[in-house]
Amino acid sequence: MNSIEIARIAGVSRSTVSRVINNYPNVPQATREKVMQVIERYGYSPNFSARIMTGMKTLTIGLFLISPEAIHDTLTHALIGDVIESASSRGYYVLTHIIRSTGDTETVRKVKDTFYQRRIDGGIFIGAANHEPFIEELIAKGFVAGIVDQHLEGRLEPNRVICNFDNKLGMKQGVDYLVGLGHRNIAFIAGDPLRCSGPERMEAFQDAMAAHGLKLNPDWVLTSDFSERSGYESTVRWLQSIPDLPTAIFACNDSVAFGALRALNEAGLRVPDDISLMGFDDHLLSSRIQPALTTIRVNFSEMIDMLTRQVIETIEDETQMFKKYVGTAELVIRDSCRKV
Repeated sequence: MNSIEIARIAGVSRSTVSRVINNYPNVPQATREKVMQVIERYGYSPNFSARIMTGMKTLTIGLFLISPEAIHDTLTHALIGDVIESASSRGYYVLTHIIRSTGDTETVRKVKDTFYQRRIDGGIFIGAANHEPFIEELIAKGFVAGIVDQHLEGRLEPNRVICNFDNKLGMKQGVDYLVGLGHRNIAFIAGDPLRCSGPERMEAFQDAMAAHGLKLNPDWVLTSDFSERSGYESTVRWLQSIPDLPTAIFACNDSVAFGALRALNEAGLRVPDDISLMGFDDHLLSSRIQPALTTIRVNFSEMIDMLTRQVIETIEDETQMFKKYVGTAELVIRDSCRKV
């Protein structure tokens, strides 16, 4: 299959195929979609360079960050650096792209085109929903995809590489610590229910509470999308509606905890004097805010290095088996929690 055949099947000129492949803006959307459908159907790999023509790799992986606020997040910047450093040490380049919404069909199309046109050898996705249709489509077509925070029962394709958090251990460590300080009334700010760690951390929190004979008060369950903004907004609404405060709040991650801290301060509540606050992840800024945040440390650098290494190994050896790595969880005690 070559560009001439693609043009014939799509009913367009060879130059139109070339403009579509190279993302020229002067191609009608309907024509672009028609050509891309033919390219996808026949698995056509455009001849971008002599390297690709001879079947060699591009030595480039894609890093796709799925978040409307990724560009403003300090942790995201660190993760980008970790992927680049890990890939560079193995002779690979990194092409980065921020996906503000997977509902943006044009953005998703461009991401898929990057794979279909063989501009990259594989991709790493951070911030995706547990089941993201366009990622599943890419995996089904044989492209290598590394995904942070995913669990799909029975999905063990050799080109799927997974890196997860130890949510069960982390939530247990956090609840055990709070209970050890005398806390019995603990609120929880839950994460995005569409992402793997959202429901996992919620379930692990409930299990850890039950292990101490404690029930979760439904009035003390807040929601968020794992962002600082949502942690702030959720806490503001919650403080306006509840008659009684718990003695502690366990946030689903540190970014959410930062937002909750700001809302508590604005309401005249002091942490930890009036209410204790705990996070999860150990964000780069968690030790620098006031008060320094007690949290569950996740070794992101180790996780990202392992994920990047395994993605590259899978690219270079197609006989590789399904890979899944689970990061560590460690309680870090600072200043945001106190005894009651």
